[in-house]
Amino acid sequence: MHGVTLTGVLSLGNLILSATNVIVAFSLLVYILSHNLRSSVARAFCALLTFVTVVHAADVILINVLDPATRFMWLKFQWLGIAFIPAAYLHFSDSVLRTTNSFSRVRRGLVATTYLFGTVLVLLTVFTSLLVSDGVDTSWAVYFQAGPLFWVFSLYFFLVTAMGVLNIERARRRTITSTSRRRMTYLAVSFAAPALGVFPYMLLASLPGHFSPNLLLFIALLGNVGIVLMTVVLAYSVAFYGALTPDRVVKRSLVNYLLRGPLVGICLLALMLVVPRVESILGLPRDTVLVFAVVVGIVLLQVLISALTPFIDLLIYRRDSAEITWIRELDTRLLTTTDLSQLLENILAALCDLARASSGFVVTKRAGLPQMQAVCGPRGEATRFVQEHDLEGLAQQLAEGDEERQPERVEEVFTEQGGFWLLPLRSQSRDQILGVLGMRADLHQLELTERENEIAVTLISQAALALEDWQLQRGIFTLLWELTPEIESIQRWQSRPRYVGSPMLEPIEHSPIYAPDFPKVVKEALSHYWGGPGLTESPLLRMKIVRQYAQESGQVPTKALRSVLYKAIDALKPPEGQRILTTKEWILYNILEMKFMRGLRITQIAMRLSMSESDLYRKQRAAIDAVAKVLASMEEDT
Repeated sequence: MHGVTLTGVLSLGNLILSATNVIVAFSLLVYILSHNLRSSVARAFCALLTFVTVVHAADVILINVLDPATRFMWLKFQWLGIAFIPAAYLHFSDSVLRTTNSFSRVRRGLVATTYLFGTVLVLLTVFTSLLVSDGVDTSWAVYFQAGPLFWVFSLYFFLVTAMGVLNIERARRRTITSTSRRRMTYLAVSFAAPALGVFPYMLLASLPGHFSPNLLLFIALLGNVGIVLMTVVLAYSVAFYGALTPDRVVKRSLVNYLLRGPLVGICLLALMLVVPRVESILGLPRDTVLVFAVVVGIVLLQVLISALTPFIDLLIYRRDSAEITWIRELDTRLLTTTDLSQLLENILAALCDLARASSGFVVTKRAGLPQMQAVCGPRGEATRFVQEHDLEGLAQQLAEGDEERQPERVEEVFTEQGGFWLLPLRSQSRDQILGVLGMRADLHQLELTERENEIAVTLISQAALALEDWQLQRGIFTLLWELTPEIESIQRWQSRPRYVGSPMLEPIEHSPIYAPDFPKVVKEALSHYWGGPGLTESPLLRMKIVRQYAQESGQVPTKALRSVLYKAIDALKPPEGQRILTTKEWILYNILEMKFMRGLRITQIAMRLSMSESDLYRKQRAAIDAVAKVLASMEEDT
């Protein structure tokens, strides 16, 4: 094709891959933030993804900016990511190593130092020419040339990167189980992704004259491909840290997210960039063709992903595929309360049509009270009848002497009571009354054919069977709810990998932050902030951070818990600004400080904060939940 050059093809490829890196990095950043933010490893990884996103987003922007001055401004913005990537790199590796029970204040100090040094590098880039200078604008790339202190950045980059690699390797050697070692190996292999992202820019800045444009573009192309693949693998490894769900759930969640989010976005972006830039295609303007191509692409990609989902699940679950398939089928087979009501309404409507009834109902007993499960016709008549009669006693009376009797003729099995014809619905074993079916009709005048009678008997049997199945399923749900704490405990133990020197798995009662009533425990401790059983006997005393604080400060556990609660409340202060009682930013802290630390009454607090007492109670619950989240985060980081 006329005008097509190798440099142009490589430049377009780098543009597509840079945009791909932006999509992947940003998508994974959002995924980790929304799924796994409580993990310190995940938070460090989010910082790393943020700076990677900045670097590649600037690449995409630079392609579309024509003004040289504006281009160089965006180059400086790009160096915001480049300067901080080594610091985030070391931060992430230290967080991973800390999960293996290897703690070092020196390493933590180095992490803080590298972030500080990254800030210095950004300032040198923006305000001086010591680090980079003399922007170069070519047809194939825009870059800065190395300044007098560029060698300092190069040395810093390689040293910090090497330290990060050593940290990851140490973490990998400390793993014990095959699963944790495999994940750590994935992480170690993919850990080079951020370094590969910065390396081309270092070549451009320091040695542009020693390489041809095509070679530099090809190196950048390979680097971008590697970054995409390794970033995904890196995110896959990070997704398991702190996750309290089974591995299969984490895998499927991440894979589905990648397929329906980043993959679709990448394909559409490539389509938009690759569509030929000609005046018309098949007599249509290019933009019209592009709109149709994007719409068709979205639909076909969704169809393709849905078609491939069973094969993807087979790869993810492998040995458990039969069990997973059965579990998923339960979703379509189990009856919820709404499903039961809709089914009974359909059955009741058909039965009322056969019996020429003006209205009907099916009522069951739940929590000791009659509950209307389905109504056909005017609801008021059925409601009044149910309220005026003891249906449970009436059903027992109707069923006396009828245990072995099977419905033969519909007219014979109903009993008239208060204008309604009633029938007790029995279980298949005939030993349990499930509910009562009633219809307002004149059954004495009813003459059903054999076919109609057979249909009516079948409908009654279906209603009884639906009620019996629903009761059995309620029993299963109740059992599962009772097992939920034990299931959560097992998943929590399963989510904790074993490392060299790691302690034995703690019983669930030793981790109060995972208890379902953790916010309630926090509220009780806050209510007795200055003394009382809510504080002195609080399960929060078992938290690692409380024991650690008591050991470091020499305080008794109760005072240490009070200090930890104070730190958690203090963390809810806005980062800056003067305290104002009625502003949204200060509201949670103000409620906690007035209610629990100063002991003011609700009426006093409501007046000072200019809100109603009911609104204050709602805000107080939100404030206690916020303290609980801060405490959980502090405990996870200990």
